Amino acid sequence: MKKIINTPEDVVKESLEGMQMAYCDTLDYIPEKEVIVRKTIKDKVGVISGGGAGHEPLHAGFVGRGMLDAAVSGNVFSSPSPDRIEAAVNRVNKGKGILFVIKNYSGDIMNFGLAADMAELEGIQIESVVVKDDVAVQDSTYSTGRRGIAGTVFVHKIAGAMAETGASLSEVAGAAREAVSNIRSMGMAMTPCILPAVGKPGFILGDDEIEIGMGIHGEPGVEKTKIKTAKEVAAILLDKILSDYDYENSEVAVLVNGLGGTPLMELYILNREVQILLKEKGIKVHKTLVGNYTTSLDMTGCSLTLMKLNDKLKSLLDASCDTPALKID
Repeated sequence: MKKIINTPEDVVKESLEGMQMAYCDTLDYIPEKEVIVRKTIKDKVGVISGGGAGHEPLHAGFVGRGMLDAAVSGNVFSSPSPDRIEAAVNRVNKGKGILFVIKNYSGDIMNFGLAADMAELEGIQIESVVVKDDVAVQDSTYSTGRRGIAGTVFVHKIAGAMAETGASLSEVAGAAREAVSNIRSMGMAMTPCILPAVGKPGFILGDDEIEIGMGIHGEPGVEKTKIKTAKEVAAILLDKILSDYDYENSEVAVLVNGLGGTPLMELYILNREVQILLKEKGIKVHKTLVGNYTTSLDMTGCSLTLMKLNDKLKSLLDASCDTPALKID
């Protein structure tokens, strides 16, 4: 294992401390709670998300104006504990209520649910939205029902933009749920990732092998197959997404996401093939994001996400934001 770390047990703390030092004008770090939070928060509905570390820039990279107010990190690939989430709630709460954006994994559902119960005992109103955008499998190692993967980034953007308008908690939650219902994703892995505390790959793929539909924690996908061209990968991922939800004659946002170890050159090649296919199918692309947005440590591979747009979602998607991982003027 070759990693730029000190000790495996300190990777989350030291990573978040280093991030805060890089963005010290806009972000604070809550020691021992592994929370990144905005230094200045408007008098508005708070938006909080989080989950296991190892998916950077998700979630802390999207803390800032127009997106999240706080992100809570667990250990690598482990859900954050309720007390960490509570610390974020206490820093973000402005009396207008708080929205939790949760990926559909059993630990996240349980711990954010417990934190919501604790907050409501203190008179803080909580709404929760669960992201379940992965069309690869109906159930997985970590979830009951579909997994939440890179589409979470779009939900952060929509919820954060809606909150910035001064909307009520129910309105912010409603916009986030509308986004969730219009988002579908599908991924593919080429090599495994190595957890710092383990020091070896979590699964094995042959030198000429890829796995279609693999999850961001290394959960099994739908098929192991020989290496495909970018054109073939684009067709496989897109066909699965389009067969699951009706995007016909619609306008969409596209996210071509790297899993941590894939060069941007390859992601742009994949984006080229996706854009060609969408044009052939009469689907209009309004906005495209290409890069590492929801990773799996050093795994090589990608995921593709589409969000079907209407006037409301388009306006919220285009609204300005300023975070370490996404800036829109």
